[in-house]
Amino acid sequence: MRAVVQRVTRASVAVEGETVGRIDCGLLVFLGVEVGDEKADLDYLVGKITGLRIFEDAERKMNRSLLDTQGSLLVISQFTLLGNVKKGKRPSFVRAAKPELARRLYQEFIESCRLLSVPVQTGIFQAEMAVELVNDGPVTILLDSRKQF
Repeated sequence: MRAVVQRVTRASVAVEGETVGRIDCGLLVFLGVEVGDEKADLDYLVGKITGLRIFEDAERKMNRSLLDTQGSLLVISQFTLLGNVKKGKRPSFVRAAKPELARRLYQEFIESCRLLSVPVQTGIFQAEMAVELVNDGPVTILLDSRKQF
């Protein structure tokens, strides 16, 4: 699983002009599921994302996590994170999981975060979405569950 994590002061997602998810201070997560991903990949990303110490403490140092700040998540499914452009200029998406697996792991990711009492808003799986955000910092972190060791 791959994730692009952005610390935001606000973010929202709309489908067909209608807002379907919105957060204030927290993290915007673009989540891509790869062929072969399983629960261990999901657990790694849930723990890493909710525990990332990328929010400032009283001394303006990045020492606080989403759990510490009681911030929110906006989670957007994004298979294009698995795009491979090593050959040519058109991305290949053969490493992106089939929709059935991707949907299941995407939903499990959301539920796992909610079990940690994190407020979660989402986009709509497989929909064409318009995402708006104000990146705070800017702080953007790339995570890949296959690169954890």
